[in-house]
Amino acid sequence: MAVSIGYAAGAFDLFHIGHLNILRHAKEQCDLLIAGVVSDEMLREVKGVEPFVPTVERAQIVRDIRYVDHVHIETVPDKLEVWREVGFTHFFKGDDWRGTEKGLRLEREFAAVGVQVVYFPYTAHTSSSQLRRALDAAVIAKDERRGIRSDVG
Repeated sequence: MAVSIGYAAGAFDLFHIGHLNILRHAKEQCDLLIAGVVSDEMLREVKGVEPFVPTVERAQIVRDIRYVDHVHIETVPDKLEVWREVGFTHFFKGDDWRGTEKGLRLEREFAAVGVQVVYFPYTAHTSSSQLRRALDAAVIAKDERRGIRSDVG
């Protein structure tokens, strides 16, 4: 029987229950789970986001989660290139990608090389974007109380 190798990628910055849920559900669907941690450089380049937690620390946090067998630091934006580096059979993604242009393109590209895309429920009530906005708002409010003009946001 062939070994199924799952791949779940993300920034995993401001780690929260949605991240844990994706990793737990992914591990239930494969024999070996590799978590892709998007590098600081890639986050800046692709998403225009400055991470709160550096790549090395995010990778260590994810590596120590019991569902994760290996961690791969993503340094290229092309998921097919990542597949060539890692060799996974299943690609796991939050269902906020399902039916989107990016999601459909990913499905087509991976189908051509025999990789199955599996979607899991997106944790809408907790997201890194929401946490980031809350932290930014807290910094601004604190600075305003101190009479400091904030450049956050």
